[in-house]
Amino acid sequence: MHYKNIAKTIFVATIMSFGICATAHEPAEKVIPNFNQPITNIPGKSLIAVEVEYGPGASSPAHKHAKSAFIYAYVVSGAIESQVNDGPKRIYKAGESFHETPGATHSISRNASATKPAKLLAVFVVDSNDKELVVPVEK
Repeated sequence: MHYKNIAKTIFVATIMSFGICATAHEPAEKVIPNFNQPITNIPGKSLIAVEVEYGPGASSPAHKHAKSAFIYAYVVSGAIESQVNDGPKRIYKAGESFHETPGATHSISRNASATKPAKLLAVFVVDSNDKELVVPVEK
């Protein structure tokens, strides 16, 4: 019987380690395209919107956006902690918004809650030929 308990323990530990490894490789946030349209009265510019969903405690790595991007971010649900450039860290709740100017560094972007999900809508005004909206910041 002792061997059966050891075998069960090893089996459960193995299954749990696979689960931990699988979740460790999931993205920190989920980005869902929402809108992408050229701005007809501003040649060469487009309006792009994406939804960013954060699970409890999730975050995005520090990043910049396309060099031409002006961003308006609106918190749809939950609360998002954000810091842009050397500005203050701030928690934005549902219904609040912030912006990022071209070339800004978004050093902190995370769900402020460890127990509830959060979502924001990011709206970009960007050069139409800029294809990469997010660029990681080298440490």
